[in-house]
Amino acid sequence: MLVTLSIRNLAVIEAIDVHFYPGFHVITGETGAGKSIVIDALGLLAGGRGSADLIRYGCNKAEIEALFELQEGHPVWDTLVKIGIDGNHEEHLVIRREITSQGKSTSRINGQLVNLTMLREVGELLVNIHGQHEHQSLLRPERHLHLLDTYGEHIIGPLKLRYQEKYSAFIKVEKELREIQNSSQKAYQMLDLYRFQLEEIAAAQLKPGEDEWLSNERVKLSHSEKMMDSVTGAHEILYGHNGMGSISSAISLLKDIIHYDELGLKPLLDQLQSAYFQFEDAAFQLRDYRENIEFNPERLEEIEQRLDMIITLRRKYGDSVEQILDYYENIKQETDLLENKDERLESLRQLRDGMLEGLLQTAYELSQARRKCAEELASQVESELKDLQMERTSLQVRLDLLEDPRGYEVEGHKVRLTKQGMDNVEFMISPNPGEPLRPLGKIASGGELSRIMLAMKSIFARHDQIPVLIFDEVDTGVSGRAAQSIAEKLFKLSETCQVFSITHLPQVACMADHQYLIEKNIMDGRTMTQVENLSEQGRIEELARMLGGVEITEKTRHHAQEMLKLAEARKAVR
Repeated sequence: MLVTLSIRNLAVIEAIDVHFYPGFHVITGETGAGKSIVIDALGLLAGGRGSADLIRYGCNKAEIEALFELQEGHPVWDTLVKIGIDGNHEEHLVIRREITSQGKSTSRINGQLVNLTMLREVGELLVNIHGQHEHQSLLRPERHLHLLDTYGEHIIGPLKLRYQEKYSAFIKVEKELREIQNSSQKAYQMLDLYRFQLEEIAAAQLKPGEDEWLSNERVKLSHSEKMMDSVTGAHEILYGHNGMGSISSAISLLKDIIHYDELGLKPLLDQLQSAYFQFEDAAFQLRDYRENIEFNPERLEEIEQRLDMIITLRRKYGDSVEQILDYYENIKQETDLLENKDERLESLRQLRDGMLEGLLQTAYELSQARRKCAEELASQVESELKDLQMERTSLQVRLDLLEDPRGYEVEGHKVRLTKQGMDNVEFMISPNPGEPLRPLGKIASGGELSRIMLAMKSIFARHDQIPVLIFDEVDTGVSGRAAQSIAEKLFKLSETCQVFSITHLPQVACMADHQYLIEKNIMDGRTMTQVENLSEQGRIEELARMLGGVEITEKTRHHAQEMLKLAEARKAVR
């Protein structure tokens, strides 16, 4: 669960630190007081997009931090291990995010820096926020398949993964098959050119790096005479009287007098002897090098011709011998493909047909699994709707095949395959007995949509293990008994997870275990939002305001007190 939330310099919030508890929480306050900012803060901690516009005016950055307490075995611990974050279920999980006035965002989990993708991967396992955007997603049929697959993850998930693996492999073969089939006559005209180029490059018998070492060899052969003169002269200088002879004479002279001052002369003598040996070694190496200097005009001519040939090939096929050889391998593969097109086409057709058979079988199995889960989901949603004063509502999760006259044959139908399978899913509803089932978006009111989504959330909460569930004005468009039923459903839902609800309805607020008041005040000419965890008397005053508006009377206070007592009685028997 969420234990504490700290917010600094976010919108109109200067600084708040709020402690939360297990159970059902409501957040109330006047319109515009900043209730949604608290939810937005949690959204940012869950990986939502942030911007500099969120920072309180005149501040350099906004800071948000939350502490979560999670049981051992919760999926988030495995996710933390996967992304390299230290975590221990015996300690709090700490998530912190900062947004600077330059628009840069920094996120940390347990003190370790993470990127936005990693934060979102962890956040989606901790917090689920249901607001008006998700509310409206129920009206979009393209979202219904995702909702069904989420509900039936334990059955649909493995089949869907197997199908998508087969689908990706099939599409890859299909693409190669089309590319070969669509090869134009121009490609065949290229075949003669490719064959000529292959022959020309192969005849050259190039070796990697050949142009470099041939160039080096040409330089040495071109200057062999000068090299011989210089090396010979250097050898004679070293080996002559003025070289090693002079050092030898100096060594002899020092040896004659070393016994007079061994301490002072010994280092000098050692240095001269070392120089003598180095000179001698250098002289020997010069002699050996001179013996290997080659005067070979024929070899020089051969190198010149070879380099001219390589330069010609480089102009055509690449900037180096390595690039020429790479080009050779590429056109060799292309030539093989063109020369063996018919054989390759037949091989690919056979492979494609075999893969298609398995793909269609898996698509059919996936579709059947969805049909089974669709019936279960519809039945469970109807059961939940009965608790939400929609007991006469019929709901059906309708599955249709994606039919396509040019598609593949499945059970007597021509179907189109997509990455998600061959099914089209749409929620159908009949709010009243005797009325036909119609698409959700064409018949459901705002209040009905709110209750349908709440019913689904109640079902999904038993599957996804997300510890914090947030409803942003889920009770919009409802009143009376429907509002009371939503309140009781939210309370019931809080038995499996920590539930938060922003509400304007006193029926919902009175069912909460904890109520927080968001107020906006003017201090020193600045607007500030504050959060107060209401006491019992504070709840009575706030409920009275929600019941009576601007003027709070003893009658509304009494009514609020009665509502709280009745709510406690209802909670006690559930």
